[in-house]
Amino acid sequence: MITRLSTLFLRTLREDPADAEVPSHRLLVRAGYVRRVAPGIYSWLPLGLRVLRNIEAVVRQEMDAIGGQEILFPALLPREPYQTTGRWTEYGANLFRLHDRKGGDYLLGPTHEELFTLTVKGEYSSYKDYPVILYQVQTKYRDEERPRAGILRGREFLMKDSYSFDLSDEGLARSYQAHREAYIKIFDRLGLRYVIVSAMSGAMGGSASEEFLAEAETGEDTFVRSTESGYAANVEAVITPAPPERPLDGLPPARVLHTPDTPTIDTLVGHLNGAGLGRTFSAADTLKNVMVKTRQPGAQRWELLGVGIPGDREVDMKRLEASLAPAEVALLDDTDFAAHPFLVKGYIGPGSLADNGVRYLVDPRVVVGTAWATGADQADHHVVDLVCGRDFTPDGTVEAAEVWAGDPSPDGAGTLVAARGIEIGHIFQLGRKYTDAFALDALGSDGKPIRITMGCYGVGVSRLVGAVAEQSHDAHGLIWPREVAPADVHVVIAGKDAAIGAAGERLAIELDAAGLRVILDDRPATPGVKFADAELIGVPTILVVGRGLASGVVEVKDRTTGERTEVPVDGVVAHLNELCAK
Repeated sequence: MITRLSTLFLRTLREDPADAEVPSHRLLVRAGYVRRVAPGIYSWLPLGLRVLRNIEAVVRQEMDAIGGQEILFPALLPREPYQTTGRWTEYGANLFRLHDRKGGDYLLGPTHEELFTLTVKGEYSSYKDYPVILYQVQTKYRDEERPRAGILRGREFLMKDSYSFDLSDEGLARSYQAHREAYIKIFDRLGLRYVIVSAMSGAMGGSASEEFLAEAETGEDTFVRSTESGYAANVEAVITPAPPERPLDGLPPARVLHTPDTPTIDTLVGHLNGAGLGRTFSAADTLKNVMVKTRQPGAQRWELLGVGIPGDREVDMKRLEASLAPAEVALLDDTDFAAHPFLVKGYIGPGSLADNGVRYLVDPRVVVGTAWATGADQADHHVVDLVCGRDFTPDGTVEAAEVWAGDPSPDGAGTLVAARGIEIGHIFQLGRKYTDAFALDALGSDGKPIRITMGCYGVGVSRLVGAVAEQSHDAHGLIWPREVAPADVHVVIAGKDAAIGAAGERLAIELDAAGLRVILDDRPATPGVKFADAELIGVPTILVVGRGLASGVVEVKDRTTGERTEVPVDGVVAHLNELCAK
């Protein structure tokens, strides 16, 4: 069927939407693919829905190829299964919660581990039933505090989530690898530039976890990779290499110094270097103690936590939150400091934390034998040569400090370089977290129960539309890879001459008969408007039927390269058929 722009439900825009932050948001709205309904909530218009369905088709094909079986769960879910696993409270404010008319608790599903597990438990009971892979393409809901970037971070989004159920850890490893390979095929078919990185499991639970990130400067995720190996990780999953411990013998004693007006690292370093102490201090020689408060899911009470990091770095809250998950984490405010007068802002040290029973976690670089300049727990005073393992003993370590380009790679090979990306897929080896919660067992050949082990594998289907758009555009508009484009050929009738119009109609019909998907711009608009819209909409091949027709030629434009080729009108259908088949 030919799509005629004269009747297509489409309105392109010349101006960028006021709230657009990234290219994909700007172009998808301008080209008439999506429309904003509310913050983080979008409608899909006809062309946008085509692209979305094309991506769904690629995902389904590759999932079916590894033996996945598609099912569909409701988006409206009861509280009880999520109460059983603890995620009713663990998800916190991210859940959309509601009541029915009888007062029953429900939620809009952010993810469906519980439902998948209960469904398999209700249907399967024998070891002969396994392994099994089930998947769905379903709308998910998360109450994002700050939805942004159009469809890249919304409150309602389309996701493919699949789950493997195996009798053994070895079986889980095989299912995990099958999904990993399927995801590579999916993202390769979509023409994406992406990287696979180690990641945190977060509220999902489980052990092994990897993210697929589409490389994009506008991405929300920062990842690092080694200059000399295949190591790559989301910054939240980077494990800081700890230096070797140092001997305590012979180290100078700790000294408290009067350091007036030095509440910051910079002012402290400046003061120490002017104090005639016989050596030069840098920010890396100081120990910055940042106070936060944490609260476990379902708990009412906040608990204080001190976080010690080298003073040349800042706390990365995303890394800290990932390390402390599922606890909620927040910085202390003035009210908190007023309620705990032993915390002297700008001069906090390990001593007062230990004396007041406050848990104290430090960066992995803070090892036994390292000496630091840090707060002395009284205004205008710091202590120098405070030695870990001699003068203070942390309660443990935490990954909280920001990761820098140039840091040593955790695998010992080279240094790290940083880039940004958009999360498009995430795979987990969940293990038995959910099968334990719901007692999902299979009766073995010996008559004994076998606890099933699970994997979880997600692809952001609607987010993929935005990710592809982020990577595939130019100054004029979108440039869709052929696999997901809303059409194969965009035919532009460039002229009011009846012969040009008739030729355009005839070629559109012949292309359609050849099995190509065709958009025909048959509007009474000027050629300039039609050309602008064709480039904005982003079909990979544009066929211009215009003045060249008098010479027996039409123009074929490749949106990817910008190359223009004159082709004899009698051979253009065969030419385009061959081009689109590549």
